[in-house]
Amino acid sequence: MMRSNLIILLVLLCAMTAASSQDQPQTSAAQAVNKAYSPQLLRELAALREAALGDDYAYQQVAHLTENIGPRPPGSPQAAAAVNYVAEELRHLGLEVRLEEVRVRRWERGLETAELVEYPGQAPGTTQKIVLTALGRNTPTSAEGLTAEVVVVRSFQELKALGREKVAGKIVLFNVPFDKQKASDGFWGEAYGEAVAYRGDGAKAAADLGAIASLVRSVGGADYRIPHTGWNQAAGIPAGAVTSEDAELIAHLATQGRVRMHLVLTSQNGPEVMSYNVVGDVKGSEHPEQVVVVSGHLDSWDLGTGAIDDAAGVAVAMETAQLVQRLHLRPKRTIRVIAWMDEENGGRGHEAYAKAHAAEFGNHVAAIESDLGAGHPLGFWSKVNPDALPLLQPVQDILRPQGANLVKMVDESPGADIAPLSKAGVPAFGVLQDGRTYFNYHHTAADTLDKIVPQELRENAAATAVLGYALANMTDPLPR
Repeated sequence: MMRSNLIILLVLLCAMTAASSQDQPQTSAAQAVNKAYSPQLLRELAALREAALGDDYAYQQVAHLTENIGPRPPGSPQAAAAVNYVAEELRHLGLEVRLEEVRVRRWERGLETAELVEYPGQAPGTTQKIVLTALGRNTPTSAEGLTAEVVVVRSFQELKALGREKVAGKIVLFNVPFDKQKASDGFWGEAYGEAVAYRGDGAKAAADLGAIASLVRSVGGADYRIPHTGWNQAAGIPAGAVTSEDAELIAHLATQGRVRMHLVLTSQNGPEVMSYNVVGDVKGSEHPEQVVVVSGHLDSWDLGTGAIDDAAGVAVAMETAQLVQRLHLRPKRTIRVIAWMDEENGGRGHEAYAKAHAAEFGNHVAAIESDLGAGHPLGFWSKVNPDALPLLQPVQDILRPQGANLVKMVDESPGADIAPLSKAGVPAFGVLQDGRTYFNYHHTAADTLDKIVPQELRENAAATAVLGYALANMTDPLPR
């Protein structure tokens, strides 16, 4: 009996020892969190969330940028007006504001027409209109345009297999559909990345084989005969995007016989002009030299009014500062609001910032960017040291009631404009919005204020403000 009791005692002792060893990492993590977040900070984060969810400041900013100022291509009068407006608003909030120079190349949209002038089954004396738009950095046609046979391909491999003999002197159409099912299933970024490669690199691939123009099927999920513009690699030939319906039309006709198109795209690059990033600081009370960036990009394409791409991101960053000031909070580190310029057509804004502030990157403790619209925020994409993840748990807990508590690790920068900071090792975050319908409107004439749901924009403001303020007030910066 004594031997049995001894065995039971030894088993219990081993179990208790194992349980204790399993609890130890949790205890260490809890201690680190308790050290990083004071009870006062947790109360302030909850207050920020509640204030943001009941506030329309961000929506008012988006409304002014889109409805009053309008589309904001880099170098345009509207972009200049937006810079002045955001700078003045931040000054009104009490921030230390400066305009940092960015040299941008102005791109000027011209005539955009296309028609099929020869195709199987054509009624005598008729043509078929094609709806399209020019892509940024394209080389223009003459005012008279050009006429050539259309070659339809569904991949870079198919284009390469045709060879120069079948491509030279022709217009290449990349008919690559946007995967709407993949986007609907939650993989909108992957769907966009697969299709947008043809918008970005298609013209160069076609030009290398002697094509005289390049067209791409519009990248997006809404088939309402609306073309989708965007940047493409300079290739020395005209480049445009046709609607998905017209891409299918041309592809169908091309299976039956020869198709010829008359194309006019006179958009062209203008001169380099001076523009600006808007940079506003809520100065830190204890470590003003340490900086947390909250940001979005101020420029937009010209077809719509740039509401979801990206007035929403700028407005959410502005509201972070507005809430901190309105609630009379005192961040320990500087919260820096940045409205980037030229994200859409080259990224010269973040290049200029990196050049001007490279020596200070060691004091940039985190960077946040919002550039996926204004849909319900699910949490954050994060490129951080894995050791930092437990320290984000209180932020996740604060945002859990609104469903914005995911933290998804990524291998690349979670935002284009914070990429130089991320590359330098600064912990980087991108607001992870529900993007299932974002690419229905992105870079189209439908990117307008009505696509923004005010309550979802408030949720974005809450998520950004809570994370930004937490990073600015933790006892120690996140580990790199």
